[in-house]
Order: sequence, then structure tokens, then C-alpha cells
Amino acid sequence: MQEEQVVQIVPLNSLLKSSEIKGKAKGFLKYLGPAFIVSVAYMDPGNFGTNISGGTQFAYNLIWVILWSNIMAIFVQILSAKLGIATGVNLPDHCGRIFSRPINWGFWSIATVAAMATDLAEFLGGVLGFYLLFGIPLIWAALLTGIITYGICHMQKYGQVIVERIITVMVAVISIAYVWEMFMSKPDWAQVAYHVTVPMLSPASVLVAVGMLGATVMPHVIYLHSQLVQSRRTEGLEDCKHHLKMAKVDVFVAMNMALIVNAAMVIVAAAVFNGNGLDVDSIEAAYMTLQPLMGNMAAGAFGLALLASGLSSATVGTMAGEVILKGFVGFDIPASVRRLITMVPGLAILMVGVNPMEALVYSQVALSFALPAAIIPLMIVTNKKNIMGRFKNSLLTNCFGWLIVGMILAMNVVLMYLTFNGQG
Repeated sequence: MQEEQVVQIVPLNSLLKSSEIKGKAKGFLKYLGPAFIVSVAYMDPGNFGTNISGGTQFAYNLIWVILWSNIMAIFVQILSAKLGIATGVNLPDHCGRIFSRPINWGFWSIATVAAMATDLAEFLGGVLGFYLLFGIPLIWAALLTGIITYGICHMQKYGQVIVERIITVMVAVISIAYVWEMFMSKPDWAQVAYHVTVPMLSPASVLVAVGMLGATVMPHVIYLHSQLVQSRRTEGLEDCKHHLKMAKVDVFVAMNMALIVNAAMVIVAAAVFNGNGLDVDSIEAAYMTLQPLMGNMAAGAFGLALLASGLSSATVGTMAGEVILKGFVGFDIPASVRRLITMVPGLAILMVGVNPMEALVYSQVALSFALPAAIIPLMIVTNKKNIMGRFKNSLLTNCFGWLIVGMILAMNVVLMYLTFNGQG
């Protein structure tokens, strides 16, 4: 009888443990998602342009920029998430309440220019992805990119989780494609390790370095993240503390996936293009050059990653646009109209025949100049006791945050100095 009782008790205990593990896993997964939407902006077509330029022109020398930029990105995205979790209000809405009307118009203007620069990169990525993979003419590829973006954004009416799942799948496609390419390219891992830890910068590489920074730390998703976390927010101090803890895990996982993808882009360009003495100055050339050097599968993986990147990041850009317009100055332009307006610069570049990769690099440099206008108000708002309560910034958070602002401003000043002196 005793043996029979033991046999009955053990499965029951196992069942309880199993259900407990499942419950914890379900509770953990419940909070994953917002940072994956945000992470798309950190591996968008702008990153393709700047990272391929960086690897092709300067080999592994600028990989450290990716690492430092990612550390900054983790910090500001956690801060943005904290604001949304603690207050239930997004950053542009807070700005609309606490800053004067002229200041908010200034923030809105900078955010709008940044959104257009972002949309330019995203739109070009989707168009080039369709063109390179399927040979679809650029104008039809542009139309198709716009339609699919509208479709994904429309899914938001059925709940944010649906969009999160679609974008997470696309993030997985981008990650798998580029990590596979990285190992296929057989890079010099000793050089990779050296340049991750040892910063190197020359007058010639400042433009690309600033572009890489602008492509990695994105202004529009700093605004957006404070809105996305609210779908999981519940009232109560303890609930908010637990939510913030889970949001940090979400950010850490998603941002480090973006770090791996961005590093892989630089490494592949350094190993394949710079390593073979090739001057690759366009996205199309990168795709065509990969075919003879690494085979059709590598070129296909590149095109697929570019397409997934363009479509997913265009969707995120549209979502961020809604938050920006409504918050600062109270505009409410339909997403379809806004998307049409922001598609115009990309179409113009394709029509005129400007090199898309050069356009991508300069668009990301513009984003670097727009960054302080997102991070400075974030630092001010999250340091207000009457808004944040017990979630107000600590002294260490303030020091690190203002250090980031100082570094970004310093890099932008150096770039302007070199440009006006003919060295940029």
C-alpha cells in the first residue's frame, strides 16, 4: 500500500511542478513583445546602408560603434519603457503637457524630420528588397511596399499582440539570414574581437560612424516605446515594479539580437567586400557582389533580410508617427495620408537616380542630429518627482543619461567641423 501511495504522489508532485513552470513561463512571455517591435528600428535598411559602408570602407574598425550605440539604446529604451509603465502616458504627451507651445513645436518639427528620414530608409529597403529578389520594377515595388505596410498597420485594430507576432517573425528572418551570412563569410575573428574593444576613428570615418550611431539609436522608437508598454500596464506600485523588471528583460533580449545583426552586417562587409579589395557603394552592388563570392543562397539571404527589414520597420515608423503627431501638438492625421506623405522622398530619390546607399547613410546622420531632441526631454520628464513618483531617476541614471547626450552632441559637432573644413 505504501509503495502504491508513493507511486501516486510522485506524478502529482511532478504535475504541480510542471504546471508551476508553465505558469511562470506564461507570465514571463506575457511581457515580451514591445521591445521586439522597437528593435526593428535598430536593424532597419538604414543600418544596412551605414553598416555596409562602414565594413566596406574601414574593415572591422567601426565595430566598436555598434557596441557603444547598443549600450546607449538599451539605456534609453528602458528609460522610455519606465516612463510609460510608471505614468501610463507616453513621452510626446508628457512633453505636450509640461513644455511651452513653441518648444513643443520645435520638438514636433525635429521629430517629423526624423520620421521622414526614417521612412526614407525603410521605404527604400522594402522597394530594393522586392527589386533584388523578384526583379519587380522599382515603381511597382514601391506600390507593393506601401500596400503591405498599410496591411500590417491595419492589423493593429485587432490588437497590438498581432502586430508584435508579425514583426517578431520578421526580426527572426533578419537575424537568421545575417548570422548565417556572417559565419559563411569566414571573418578574421581576432580582428573582430580587437576592434570591438579598441575604438578607432579617423576624419574620413566620422561621417559613417555618426551615421551608424543614428541608425542604431533611433529617435522615433524612444517616443514609441513609452506607448507600447501600456498595453500590459496595470495599476499598483508592485505591479509596476514587476512590469518594469520584465520590460528590462524584454529590452535586453531584443536589443542584443539587434546588436548581433548589426555587428554581422559590418563583419560580412569587412570580410567579403573589404577583404577582397572591392569598392561596394550601393545596396544593389552588395547583392550582386555576394552572388559570385558567396553563392546565390547568401545573396538571397541578404535580399530576404533587406525586404523583411524594410516592411517591418516601415510599419513601426507608421506606429511611431501616430504617437508623435498626437502628443506634441495634438495633430490627428490619418495613417494612410501620413504614409503617403513620407513615401514621397523615397520615390523622389528613386526617380532622380540618387544612389540609395548614400541616401541611407545621410538619412541616418540626420537621425543622429535629431537624437538629442528625443533623449533630452526623456531625461527631464523621468527626473520629475511629481510625474514619476518612486520611479524618478537615480543619480547614476541621470549621470549616464546626460553623458550619452554629451557624447552624441560631441560627435555631431566634430562631424560639422570636419564637414565645413572640407574633411567630412
